[in-house]
Amino acid sequence: MKALSMITFILLVVGGLNWLLVGLFNWDVGLLFGDAGNIVAKVIYVLVGVSAVVQIFTGKDCCKSPAGTQQM
Repeated sequence: MKALSMITFILLVVGGLNWLLVGLFNWDVGLLFGDAGNIVAKVIYVLVGVSAVVQIFTGKDCCKSPAGTQQM
């Protein structure tokens, strides 16, 4: 499960950096593989989206406080 978490985290970072580049420079990393309709670009976008869903349902451990401490 730790490997899945690491892979999805990396894909989310890649997706976030892609959105940063789109916002700042109007440059989409997915277009390096061809136009937006290219199958490789679509697979990358789907993998980033699936990673977000996986992190929503499995990444809750990052928000828990360590044993013996209280959140304010």
